Amino acid sequence: MYRLVASVAVLSLAACGAPPAEPEAPARPPEPASAPAAPGPPVSAANKLTAQGYGPLRIGMTRAEVEAAMGPDADPEAVGGPDPASCDMFRPARAPEGLLVMVEDGVLTSVWLSRNTAVETDRALNVGDTAAEVKRVYGAAAEVMPHKYGEAPSEYITVWSTSDHKSAAARGLTYEIGPDGRVESIAGGGPSIQYVEGCA
Repeated sequence: MYRLVASVAVLSLAACGAPPAEPEAPARPPEPASAPAAPGPPVSAANKLTAQGYGPLRIGMTRAEVEAAMGPDADPEAVGGPDPASCDMFRPARAPEGLLVMVEDGVLTSVWLSRNTAVETDRALNVGDTAAEVKRVYGAAAEVMPHKYGEAPSEYITVWSTSDHKSAAARGLTYEIGPDGRVESIAGGGPSIQYVEGCA
């Protein structure tokens, strides 16, 4: 019995003189799996499609000004219209995918958007939104026309920001609705937003 008590006392004294044991570091959580790459930087608030243009592109600019702002034609071999000298559609080199400009007689008359769900209008509408949402956002200002080639629900929804709809000073947005009832393309600018076959 004496030997057991002595052993316990020795162990206790040794333990008292020993520095406290380092607490074990908590196990590191496993590194999270890398997230898939983002599709690209978000579009800045300034770069929205409006009746006045898109970002630095303003309706009424000359072609030279368009190219200075966003670069020359990204695909100069593509035919942008039957008579490019009078009307041409092209994507400037620094413009987002799916964004085209229409230049008539050397002047920017409209900006067109398709195949891009990241760029939105000043009313936060995008390619892919429903016709019902477009009509809800604009209310009574939305003018609906039947689609030239498709049956309902295909249609055009146009909203003018000026009372003048025909002169070069007219400004508006047209949403082309496809057979699934969703926005297929959006055009912002002057009367050319009502063209249904590009430069026609």
